[in-house]
Amino acid sequence: MLPVWALGWVSAEELDEIGMSEALKLATRRAVKEIQAKCQKNGSKFDEIIIDGTVNFLAGTPLEKYVTIIAKADGLIPSVSAASIIAKVARDKFMAEQDNVYPGYDFSSHVGYGVAKHRAAIDNLGVTPLHRLSFAPLAKYANVEANSQNVSDNGKSKNQQKDTTRQIGDKGEQAAADWLVADGHEIIERNWRTRYCEIDIVSKKDNVLYFTEVKYRKNDNFGDGSSNYK
Repeated sequence: MLPVWALGWVSAEELDEIGMSEALKLATRRAVKEIQAKCQKNGSKFDEIIIDGTVNFLAGTPLEKYVTIIAKADGLIPSVSAASIIAKVARDKFMAEQDNVYPGYDFSSHVGYGVAKHRAAIDNLGVTPLHRLSFAPLAKYANVEANSQNVSDNGKSKNQQKDTTRQIGDKGEQAAADWLVADGHEIIERNWRTRYCEIDIVSKKDNVLYFTEVKYRKNDNFGDGSSNYK
């Protein structure tokens, strides 16, 4: 019997709306749902789902009992290695196809990664529906789009209200949490409080607990956001 495989896609708009953690869960569940449909069609079955990493994206679903979580599984288990290759090839092919949809970005060359050529294209042409506006380097374009939607025909702003300090802080914390999840962390707690202090993010990776304090700045006068976390 031929092997069965499927892909789980999440759009940039969905990711911006629900965040990286929930997007990873959604993509996993969509892929597994497609696998189930294919198995039902050809009469095959599965008795284990191996998730590469440290987070069970099927937790809380009936499929949770089938899950085995293995860090770096793509380098240890052939079937997971094959799935990783299939996913990357599919993604790169999709990005190459977007060259015809969004000319000028050269997606077939850099396949969406933030290389200098890609950043220059965004500066010159703006963002597309493929770009994640919740991603910190692109957040300024979300503000531009919001402002353009709030400008009337005579050029005057319909709504001059700005984000509150709390809202800005929440966006910064969400960006940090998304980065941690993408790096393989499991978010244990957000805004964890005791009588003495508050910790913005508590996460776990490779059985190590990490405590992250998020500080948001309006400019990069004292460095950008690429520093290593502790």
